[in-house]
This record gives sequence, C-alpha cells and structure tokens, in this order.
Amino acid sequence: MSSQKKRNFQIEAFKHRVVVDPKYADKTWKILEHAIHEIYNHNASGLSFEELYRNAYNMVLHKFGEKLYSGLVSTMTQHLKAIALSVDASQGPLFLEELNRKWMEHNKALQMIRDILMYMDRTFIPSTHKTPVHELGLNLWRDNIIHSPNIQTRLKDTLLEIVQKERGGEVINKGLMRNIVKMLMDLGPAVYQNDFEKPFLDVSANFYRGESQQFIECCDCGDYLKKAEKRLNEEIERVSHYLDAKSEVKITNVVEKEMIESQMTRLVHMENSGLVNMIVDDKYDDLSRMYNLFRRVPTGLMLIRDVMTSHIRETGKQLVTDPEKLKDPVDFVQRLLDEKDKHDKIINLAFNNDKTFQNALNSSFEYFINLNPRSPEFISLFVDDKLRKGLKGVSEEDVEIVLDKVMMLFRYLQEKDVFEKYYKQHLAKRLLSGKSVSEDAERSLILKLKTECGYQFTSKLEGMFTDMKTSQDTMQGFYEAMGPALTDGPTLTVHVLTTGSWPTQSTTTCNLPPEILTVCDKFRTYYLGTHNGRRLTWQTNMGSADIKATFARGQKHELNVSTYQMCVLMLFNNADRLNYKEIEQAVEIPAVELKRCLQSLACAKGKNVLRKEPMSKDIGEDDEFYFNEKFSSKFYKVKIGTVVAQKESEPEKQETRQRVEEDRKPQIEAAIVRIMKARRVLDHNNIVAEVTKQLQSRFLPNPVVIKKRIESLIEREFLERDREDRKLYRYLA
Repeated sequence: MSSQKKRNFQIEAFKHRVVVDPKYADKTWKILEHAIHEIYNHNASGLSFEELYRNAYNMVLHKFGEKLYSGLVSTMTQHLKAIALSVDASQGPLFLEELNRKWMEHNKALQMIRDILMYMDRTFIPSTHKTPVHELGLNLWRDNIIHSPNIQTRLKDTLLEIVQKERGGEVINKGLMRNIVKMLMDLGPAVYQNDFEKPFLDVSANFYRGESQQFIECCDCGDYLKKAEKRLNEEIERVSHYLDAKSEVKITNVVEKEMIESQMTRLVHMENSGLVNMIVDDKYDDLSRMYNLFRRVPTGLMLIRDVMTSHIRETGKQLVTDPEKLKDPVDFVQRLLDEKDKHDKIINLAFNNDKTFQNALNSSFEYFINLNPRSPEFISLFVDDKLRKGLKGVSEEDVEIVLDKVMMLFRYLQEKDVFEKYYKQHLAKRLLSGKSVSEDAERSLILKLKTECGYQFTSKLEGMFTDMKTSQDTMQGFYEAMGPALTDGPTLTVHVLTTGSWPTQSTTTCNLPPEILTVCDKFRTYYLGTHNGRRLTWQTNMGSADIKATFARGQKHELNVSTYQMCVLMLFNNADRLNYKEIEQAVEIPAVELKRCLQSLACAKGKNVLRKEPMSKDIGEDDEFYFNEKFSSKFYKVKIGTVVAQKESEPEKQETRQRVEEDRKPQIEAAIVRIMKARRVLDHNNIVAEVTKQLQSRFLPNPVVIKKRIESLIEREFLERDREDRKLYRYLA
C-alpha cells in the first residue's frame, strides 16, 4: 500500500484591500451620540440596542475606540452639567428628592450605555488603561454633581441638619437618607468620608460635648447613665438604618469619649448618687448600666474597680475595728458573710461575674479580715455556734451552703494555724459534751479543710472522732466485764483521749466525791488491764454529770452540770451551809474555775440551786452558800451551764498565741532545711522569700522569727555561714 503524500495548507490574505468610508467614524458616532441623548431623555424604547452594539463594536474594530471613548465623556459631561443645574434649582426638602431621582435615572442610563459599549469595555479600555464605562459614569457624577461648588456644601449641610432633627426627636425620611448616603458610598469611600462622615463626626462630638455638660449639671448619676445609654443606642440604630456599617465604631467612639470618658470620674464620685451609693443601696440596674458603659472606654472598668475596692476596704476596716461589733463573735462573722454575699450578688448581677472584680473583692476581704488578730478565733466560734444549735433542723443542702461560706472566710485568713488551734478546742468541747448538731456536718467541714490545706492539717481532728468511737467500744467492754460490781454505784461514761490528737490541757487536780472515785478506780483497773503501756490522767475540767436532786415538797429534778459543779453540789448532802473557803478546801478546784462554777450555781436566774449571802453577781471569798430548797422549774431536766466567756480572756489569748508561736518554730525550721537541702547554698533574702512562699498556706511567717530559726539551725550545725559573704548560708549534710 503506497503512503499518501502530506499536503501543507496555507491561508493567504485577500488580494484586494478593504476600503473604509472616510466619514464612517463620524457617521457611526452620530448614531451612538443620538442614542445616548435619547437614553438620558427617557426615549430609549425606540432604540435598537442590537444595532447600536454592532456600531460600537465596528468602531472599536476599525480603530476608532479613542473617538468613541472621548465622545462618550463629552456627551455624558454635557448631560450631567444640565442635571447639576436642575438639582441646584430645587428648593428646601425637594433638594434631596431631586438629587435622589436624578441619581436613579443616571444609574439606569449608565446601565444601558454600558450594555451598548460592552465590547469597548472588554477590549479597548483594558488595553489602553482607561476607566471602565460604569466607573467613568460614577466619576463624572461625582465631579459634575456632588463636587459642584453649589451642591457640595449644600448637600453636607442638609444631611447634617436632618441628623440633628432626628436627634431632637423629629421624624425624618430614613429611606431618602439611606439612598443619598448609599450614593456617596457608591462613589467611593473617600467621597463618603470627606463629604459626609468627617463633618458628621465633628458635629456629633460638639453636640455630645454640650449635651453631656448639660446633663451632668442637672441629673444624678443613674439618670445620666440612662441618657448616655439611650444616645449610644440611638447612634447604633442610626448606623443600621442609613449609614455605612463601618461608621458604627467611629460614632460610638465619639459618644463614648464625650459622654462617658470625659465625665466618668465625676459620675463615679457624684455625691448621693455615685458608685458607692449604688453599691450601698443595691441598685443593680444602675450598676449594670455603669459597668456596660464604662467597659467601652479604656480605663473605665479600672476606675469602677478601684473605687469599689476602696469602699469595701473602708467598710470592712470599720467593721473589724469597731469595738461594739467585736462584742459578739457570731454576729461579727455573720456581718462579714452578709457583706460578702452583698458584693458577690452585685458582681454576679451587675458586673457580669467579671473575674477582675471577683479578685478585687477577694483581696479586699483578705486585707481587712486580717486587720483583726481575733478573726481566726471568731470564725471558729461562729462554726461552733452553728454546729451546736444554729443548724438544727436545717436541710443538708443549707448546711453545705453555710459550711462553704465559712470555708470562703477561712481562705482569707493568713493565720490558718491559729484557726486550727481554736477549732480543735471548740470541736473537743462539742464532741465531749455531745452537743454537735450533726456528725455528718462535722465530718463534711473537716473534709473541706483537708481538701484546702492537706492531710496534715486535719489528721488530729480526724483522730478525735476515732477516739470517740473507740471510747464507746471501751465503755461497752467495761460494763460487760464489770457489770455485777457496778450495780449500786453511779453510771460512768469515760472518753479516752489520745494526748496528741486533743487540745493540750493543763492537768488540774480536783477532789471527786467518794462514790465517783470508786467507779473511776474500777475503770482505771479495767483499762490498764486490757491496754499495756498506757497511762490515764483524769481531765475533770472537761467532764459533765447528771445529778438527781430532791427539793421542798418532794419536788425532784435531774440537773445536768459540769464535773466541777457536781463536786460542789455533792458537798451539800452532808452540810447545810458552807462558805467559800470551806468549799475551796474540800474540792481543790482552781480559784478561777471555782468562782465561775459557784456563779452559775448561785447567781444564774432560774438555775440557782444554791443561794449565797450576800446576794450579788460576783463571788467573794467571804461569801456563804446554802442549798436552795425553794428551787423550782417547769422542766424535770435542768441544764446548768457554766458562766464562761464566749471569747477568750486576755491571759488565755496570750497563752494560745504563745502555743501557736511555739508550734510554728519546728514548721519554719523544717521549711528552711527542705529548701537548703535542695539548693545547698542560698542567701538570706531568698531563704526568707522561699520559706514565706512554702508556709503561706498555713500562716505568714515573720522574717525576724525566720532569722532566729536560721541562727538556731546554725548552732545545731544544720547550716553554716559562708566565710566570705556573711549573708550566704550553706547546707551541712
């Protein structure tokens, strides 16, 4: 099969030249120019757009694009100049309406012209870097209409006047305003900004500056804030109705600066209605309004926070230093809790639960609670009151709420170890007297303390509960073993307490009645027989007793008394009258305790099972006492409490403080050794800082005490001073 020969095809130009009519361009342009005139004169319905498009296409194709473009510019300019005269001639409110109408017509005409000249738009204009038809139409409108000397100023003034009318409460044509402003925006950002936005912002600043001055003179703080909020919302609404969305930030900044920032210091400190008054009167709506407005300006919230902090600290300082308010510890702590609840509610409802405000509140409470050195004791007394009687019949949820509030105050304490000392004393009394409302509540609080401060903080407290349970089992074993030998004597209940777990008590001697002494000896024999290597010491000052007594006319009562009171009362089985000296000699109770004891037996109204001569509230060493046969009570069981100060006396306070300081020494030393073991070499200031950091969860150590403990450790050769730098310490392994 023979292969076909390849053929090359070639296209050649026409042999003859195409000759264009020399007047072709002028004739064609005349047709197009006439069409543009007709479009502007609203006679476009009779035009053939297909034919016009072909004419424009041919002109560009035959290299007459420049003539077409320049002709378009001059024709449009001619029409726009005529429109400018028409707009300028319109009077009053018709001015904007005429401008808007002509703008709509121009846009419509521009759309038709662009359709006719589409080919020029796509080919000639990009190649010659000229302005596209639509953009050209906008630029010509801007230059011939908007920037014409007569219209430019008039337009700006008219727009600003309408805005001012709206601010004054008049109803305006928002649709017309929206169209005019959109026209300015369509003409380019620079036109909108220079011809309207900048003057609008300047006028607004002057307006709000004057108005804020007027309001501040005649309104209180709450009313001023309402007016400022209303103006701010109006401006935001105005932007949404007919201004550029980007103007919102700018105009709100103007309102914020003139109505809030410039007046905020005066507003906050305004007499009878400022921030402090709002806080005192719980004006949540006004406070919320202030917070939301002030957060819009740079230092607004900082100002509110500083003034609030200053007020809380001052109020708290008055509370913790007022001698009248310190008389009742339970009331004192309740006032603290009420104050905290009040400000928590304000921060929650008005300040959007702002963490910075919460932190400021916490630091303020920590500041003033620690101004009162007795705060740890008072908080423990408050807990004692609640767990003895205050929470009786209260639901578990409410108990938890109270305990959580107590824990909140506890966190503010710098001397948590002092609280622990008092809490241990109060817990011991509750457990031994069986006066605790709920063991669950007791354990719940200990668990919270454990979570907050660690196992070491609560190990002894938990040991106290263990002792109470063990004691129950011990007593059960005692009565089972000694049952027959105890039938005649009094019933004995003993709590065996581990020395390290319970508050240390100075052992005081007391002569127990023979009947009691016999049973006590039997218990001692039983206990030491079942437990090797133990030693028992009777803590008579911590015990209680139930005594059956017979009064005149055979009236019988059961008296619930302390062990000391029992010892005194039993003396009157064998004597009618006894003086103070005789009682003191017989029972050998310490003088302070004996006087309290006699005071409660002879001076307490309705509980005086003894009488004394002479009658007085205080006990004297020459007083005489006799059995009150006429004693009566509507209850069979009568509790006679010991007259005891709810708060510690000054000597007791000093003793507790001394014990706390002693307990702190080994903790400080242990912290120093831990730090030095890890660091090996450290200077004095850094040791103090590290020790403080480690121990601040329990107490704030005194730098002087830290220095003394360092000296003690140097003496015992745990540390040594550097020979060259005396402020540098080295750890000795």
